[in-house]
Amino acid sequence: MRILVIHGPNLNMLGERETDVYGTTDLTTINASLKTMAEKEGAEVECVQSNHEGEIASHIQKAKGAFDAIIINPAAFTHTSVAIRDAIAASGVPTIEVHLSNVYAREPFRHHSHVAPVAVGQITGFGPQSYTLALRAALDLLGK
Repeated sequence: MRILVIHGPNLNMLGERETDVYGTTDLTTINASLKTMAEKEGAEVECVQSNHEGEIASHIQKAKGAFDAIIINPAAFTHTSVAIRDAIAASGVPTIEVHLSNVYAREPFRHHSHVAPVAVGQITGFGPQSYTLALRAALDLLGK
């Protein structure tokens, strides 16, 4: 069982930027936690991060046939990227959308997600735990 975790723009700066919104946990720590959790369940997690919309779409496209599920935090692209939305829809890979902050308690422009309609579900507002909740959901979805 293989799960691809995609982190969108600026998530490489976690722990440094807007810690009042995103907390102090860095991306390396989140990725290590996911890999440890997956290993305990007999699964494999591969994590990638990109600040580039096309690169994220390419990762999603390459997931078809290579991964059983995708966990994605599209970050700012959540609200703007039809390309990422279309890549998810075309891939046919079950996808879970994740956000560290509760996007619905923030600025109105963050309330719309292009990804949500093509995702299996969305987890938002639990900080780094949003990722572990998403991994648990992916494992359950895949029957693990």
